[in-house]
Amino acid sequence: MTTVTTLGPAGPAPGDVAERRADFPALDQQVHGKPLVYLDSAATTQKPRAVIDAISHFYERDNANVHRGVHALSERATKAFEGARATVARFLNADARDVIFVRGATEAVNLVAQTFGRQRVRAGDEIVVTTLEHHSNIVPWQLLAAAQGARVVAAPIDDAGDLDLGALSELLGPRVKLLAVTQVSNALGTVTPIEAVVALARSRGIPVLVDGAQGAPHLGVDVRALGADFYVFSGHKLYGPTGIGVLWARREHLEAMPPWQGGGDMIRSVTFEKSTWNDLPYKFEAGTPDIAGAVGLAAALDYVGAIGLPAIAAHEAAVLRAAEAALRSVPEVRLVGAPRRRAGVISFMVGDIHPHDLATIVDRQGVAIRAGHHCAQPLMQRYGLPATARASFALYSTLDDVEALVRALHAAIKVFA
Repeated sequence: MTTVTTLGPAGPAPGDVAERRADFPALDQQVHGKPLVYLDSAATTQKPRAVIDAISHFYERDNANVHRGVHALSERATKAFEGARATVARFLNADARDVIFVRGATEAVNLVAQTFGRQRVRAGDEIVVTTLEHHSNIVPWQLLAAAQGARVVAAPIDDAGDLDLGALSELLGPRVKLLAVTQVSNALGTVTPIEAVVALARSRGIPVLVDGAQGAPHLGVDVRALGADFYVFSGHKLYGPTGIGVLWARREHLEAMPPWQGGGDMIRSVTFEKSTWNDLPYKFEAGTPDIAGAVGLAAALDYVGAIGLPAIAAHEAAVLRAAEAALRSVPEVRLVGAPRRRAGVISFMVGDIHPHDLATIVDRQGVAIRAGHHCAQPLMQRYGLPATARASFALYSTLDDVEALVRALHAAIKVFA
C-alpha cells in the first residue's frame, strides 16, 4: 500500500500533514507498547495545542465570571466569551445574536424540543426523523411526542445507507410539525442531500432541525444558504473541548420560544410575582456558562479556518478512499453501507468476530477504533446487526494509519482463526 507521502495533490502536502499531526500532543504516545493510531475521531477528535493553550491561558490569566462584573478580569472574560460567539457566527455565516452556547448537540436538540416543540406539537401531530439518526436526534422527539400525544415517524434508507427521498417526500404530510435530520451519519458516514431535504420540507411549511455534529467538522455549513430553521453541533467533534456546543436558530423562532431553563443572566428582571427575560442570545443561557469551553471552541474554529475546510475535506476524502479500498482487500471484512457520498466514517464487520472483541484485539496493536451500536440502534436494526466496528478519520489521519488498521485486523483474524 502507498504511504502518507503520496497525499499532496489530493489534500495537504506531506510536510503539512506531519506538521499538523505534531500540533496534537495526544497523538505522540504509545499504547500497549505500540505507536497510537487514533481512528475514533467521530466519537471525539483530539485537540490541537492551540486549543489546549487557549484554555490554559484563560484559566491562568482571565478567569472570572462574565456579564456581571466591572473589574478587569470580568471584562476580559466577557470579551473572550463574546469573541468566541462571534467566531462561531463567522463559521456558520450567522448573526451572533442567533448563536446559543449549550453543552453540545444533544442539549441543543433537547432545548428545541422542549421550547419550540412544545409550542408547536399537539396530539395527533407527527415529527419525522430518519433511520440514520443518532439517538440524540431521536429520543428528545420521543419524549416530546409522548408528552404531547404525537408520534415520531422514521424516513427509511436504502441498502446502501442513502436516504430514500421519495419515501421522505411521502411522509411529509400536513400532520408533520418538524423534520429532524442529520447532515452526516455518525455510523455509516452517509452525507445526506441536506439542501434538497431542507428545500423539500420548507416548501411544505415544515421547520427543519439539522444535526451537524458530524457534518460541521467535515463539511461545515452556511446556515443562511442552507435555509434550515435550526442547526446544532458539538465542539468536541470539531477539535474543541468537551462540554460546549452550539444551537443556531432563526431569529423569529428564538424570539417566540420560551426559556428552557431559569436562573441567572437569562433574566431582565425578577420579582416574586413575575420575571422577564433577557435579550437574545442570553435568554437561553441560564447560569454561568462554560466560558473556557467557548474560548477553546473559538480556538478550534480558528485552527480549522487557518487550514481551510476544503483542504481538510480533500485530505480526509483521500484517506477515506484508501481505507475503503484497503478494507475491501481483506476477504474477511464486510463493509456496512455503501452510500453515494461518505464523510469521516467507515463501519464494517470482520467474519464472525464480535465488534467488541475485534476492537479489543485491535487496541492491543495500538489502533483505536469504536465498536458498538454507535448510539444508532434503529440503524443497526435496519441492517440486522447488534453492532459494528467503526473507523473514523480527521485532518490528522494518514494512509499510514490505514496500513496500521489493516495490519491490526489481520492480527485479530489470526487470533480468532
